[in-house]
Amino acid sequence: MTRPGRTAATKQKLFDAALRLVGERGAASVTVDEIAAEAGVAKGTVYYNFASKDALVDALLRHGVDLLAARLKVAEEEDDTASAMASLVDGMLGFFAEYPAFGQLLVSELWRTPGQWHGTLSLLRDDIVSIVRGQMQRLADTGRLPEGVQVGTASAALFGTLLVIALDWQVFQPERSLADVRESVLSLVRGLRPS
Repeated sequence: MTRPGRTAATKQKLFDAALRLVGERGAASVTVDEIAAEAGVAKGTVYYNFASKDALVDALLRHGVDLLAARLKVAEEEDDTASAMASLVDGMLGFFAEYPAFGQLLVSELWRTPGQWHGTLSLLRDDIVSIVRGQMQRLADTGRLPEGVQVGTASAALFGTLLVIALDWQVFQPERSLADVRESVLSLVRGLRPS
């Protein structure tokens, strides 16, 4: 008989260990032995919870995107479009501040052509961009997107901008505060209003 709480805790340890290692060296160069050692578990524990390293990385990507999506969906609860956009920016920047290695993994695997997890990442990217699209559509519906800017393009652009800004902040400007980075992004977004 399995213990769901124990299994979930073990999977989280494996996710955390894999994320640390993958963030440092990339998914391709990390072994199951290294993940097990980092997590403080036997190699068999990795295979008990995941069929392979690839399955672990796939599950890690899905887990991370689920956490990010939950933070971004908070914006849907805002009545005001400006507050919703601020909530979206806060959710994404806060997530990548808390999980910088996940941002590194996401960027490295998104741009690998075609990467091992390309299919999974395409679906996951679409999940996140659809949440951003909902907020961009609200801006468009209130006349707050410049004429000719398509909602889909603006959604992908904001997602990409936030991802790159979060990584740039973590790697090259760690002395900046979250509030400072947030305000810079929101100033950029506010600057997109039609003239």
